[in-house]
Amino acid sequence: MAGLWTEVCLLEPVLSAIADGYEVFFITDASGGVNKESHDMAVIRMTQAGAHPITWLQYLLELQRDFAIKETYNGTLDIVKQHGGAYGLGIIYANEMFGIQYGRKGSNGK
Repeated sequence: MAGLWTEVCLLEPVLSAIADGYEVFFITDASGGVNKESHDMAVIRMTQAGAHPITWLQYLLELQRDFAIKETYNGTLDIVKQHGGAYGLGIIYANEMFGIQYGRKGSNGK
């Protein structure tokens, strides 16, 4: 889950989902509070209630999970290259320095 305001739009549905028996994961860097303390305290409260904090990149890579899945790998790499910070830069570096083309048919001599 994610929400516009961590302390309202995210906290309330997370606590409700937990009360209804769901296991909840929330994306900390896709939500923000009216200030840092409000965001941080809402994250602590949700975690205390049993929710699991994750990041957007972690979630994306969990969706991909198996990098042998060619149908989604290139799309995942495109997102990571554009928005993945140091991880994305590492992929770009590997592509340019070593000619590695992960997930592309016929790459790496295969």
